[in-house]
Amino acid sequence: MLTSQRKRLILDLLDRDGQVIAKRLSHELELSEDTIRRDLRELAAEGLLLRVHGGAMPVSPTAVPIAERRTMAMDAKSALGKAGAAMIGDGMTVVFDGGTSNLEIIRHLPAQARFTAITHSPTIAVALEDKPHVDVVIIGGKLFRHSMVAVGALAAEAISRIRADLFFLGVTGVHATQGLTTGDMEEAAIKRQLMSCTAETAVLATSDKLGAVSPFQVGVLGDLTTLIVEGNVVDERIAAFVDGGVSVLRAG
Repeated sequence: MLTSQRKRLILDLLDRDGQVIAKRLSHELELSEDTIRRDLRELAAEGLLLRVHGGAMPVSPTAVPIAERRTMAMDAKSALGKAGAAMIGDGMTVVFDGGTSNLEIIRHLPAQARFTAITHSPTIAVALEDKPHVDVVIIGGKLFRHSMVAVGALAAEAISRIRADLFFLGVTGVHATQGLTTGDMEEAAIKRQLMSCTAETAVLATSDKLGAVSPFQVGVLGDLTTLIVEGNVVDERIAAFVDGGVSVLRAG
């Protein structure tokens, strides 16, 4: 089998099974593990998969600059945002991570919504301009332009003093065993801290995030309270989350 054929097979297996185990594949193809690992290294260098111990996982296709993400899966994000907005009750204190899916929550809030919104995303804060009964608290810090959110020591200091009811976490990968992941180490640390200061954590996940993995873990399955997915997601893709005690809501 040619190198290009092996790589295509690896990507097909990732798409079908959600993982590739190097030892198993080497036995099936009657090749050395070193050959399979070399293929995995080269595919990872091209950004086509994420290497993990013993093999590889699908890489999240949403780990791209925010300007590009704004045009991805727009209808799906709108449906997810509507479902997320329905979780917010009057008088709650809600933390919003950055991200285009979370922005859709703001767009689906009723005009008379009454709650406190806390965010380290200037984009989210500006989107709340036309909600006169929502108190907006902005967390400052160093601007991480990829996601347009504040990170760093100043942000961490402010977050340490927050106690909230609900956190809408933004991630690029949602995996039953690898957990909640994102593409930047410093941003992952801020997300973990935000998660630790709220009673419940919810994630809005488009289909391309389910089963995908990014380099830095934010949390494990047990850290997630609610997962909101697209309405047409098949049961098999969310079964592990349901079994793990996560409340899974279908949007639309």
